[in-house]
Amino acid sequence: MTSITKSIDVKVPVRTAYDQWTQFEQFPRFMEGVEEIRHLDPTHTHWKTSIGGVEREFDPEITEQHADERVAWASRTGPQQAGVVTFHRLQDAETRVTVQLDWAPEGATEKIGSALNFDDRRVQGDLARFKEYIESRGVETGAWRGDVS
Repeated sequence: MTSITKSIDVKVPVRTAYDQWTQFEQFPRFMEGVEEIRHLDPTHTHWKTSIGGVEREFDPEITEQHADERVAWASRTGPQQAGVVTFHRLQDAETRVTVQLDWAPEGATEKIGSALNFDDRRVQGDLARFKEYIESRGVETGAWRGDVS
C-alpha cells in the first residue's frame, strides 16, 4: 500500500474550497487523467480515468463527509484506495486543503510510477490546478452541504 499526503493553501474561504470540492463532476477540469466522474447518489460516484496509458473505471463510496471540514472515501470496485481531503481555515479568505491517499498500485506501470514518486507529483499537481481553478473563479460552481457519518 502506498500513502501520499499533500497540502496546498488556496486564497478562498473554507466554505468556497469545500463546496467546490463536493462538485465531483468538475474534477476533470483540474485532475490530470480523470476523464469523467458521475455522481450516482449522495455517497457513490463512478470514475473513468486514463493515467499512463492505463484506463480504469471504479466506484468509490463517500464514507464520511462534514461540511467545511472533510470528505473521506474508499473504493468499492476497481483499484484499492481510500483517502480523505480536509479543509482548514487559515484566515477568512485562505484555506489549507490537505489530501491523504492510500492506494495499492496494480501492474508494472503503476508500481514503477509509484516507486518513482509519480503519484506524489500527480497529487501535488492536481492540488495546484485546483488552486488555480478555484482562485481564478473566486466562487464555487455548486455545493453539496449534506452530512455523511
